[in-house]
Amino acid sequence: MKENSMLKFPGARNLNPVPYHAEYMGHKIHFDQNEKLVMFGVTHVVAVDGFSSKIIAHTTMPVKNNLTIYQEVYRQAVLTHGIWDQVRVDHGKEFYMCLYMQELLSRHRHNLNRQPYIQTTSKRLAKGIPNELAAGGCPAKVPEELLPHASVVADLYQEDLGSCLTRTSTFGKDPFECEVDRIQAEQNFADQYPDTTPF
Repeated sequence: MKENSMLKFPGARNLNPVPYHAEYMGHKIHFDQNEKLVMFGVTHVVAVDGFSSKIIAHTTMPVKNNLTIYQEVYRQAVLTHGIWDQVRVDHGKEFYMCLYMQELLSRHRHNLNRQPYIQTTSKRLAKGIPNELAAGGCPAKVPEELLPHASVVADLYQEDLGSCLTRTSTFGKDPFECEVDRIQAEQNFADQYPDTTPF
């Protein structure tokens, strides 16, 4: 019988029996990334408020990097809107620094009874105009001095947890061994193609 109903309603097994619920702006913030263009050096990371569905912060980088995600997404979101009760992420390592700071700042949250973060892949349906639902930001605010620069947090993370994060991410390789080689190649190109108008 159960197998028959699965055939009757394809995708039913993917439904979450517990409906998604965020009570207010600042209850849950979701971080996610899109790597569809990663082969071209484009990775997008966004933070979305769970109550309003407003995109709170975002960044684009060539390769996922904890420091960039913390600095340009988590830190920016918290400084602009306040601290969320709960950060929700998938199981990737790219959000470790954000989760680390969320844990360190957990006593500054509005509702201390909630877990400061959850690793999940749940989805939700929209329920209004994001900017209107997110007006006023989170109930709990955090002063800027509690959100240090990414390099400082990376040092703290390493000291506290004994593990280090990738500080700089490289994409591609410079085809020239040195500056002289680059200049020579540019000169050779200019000599061979003095008029680049047809290009």
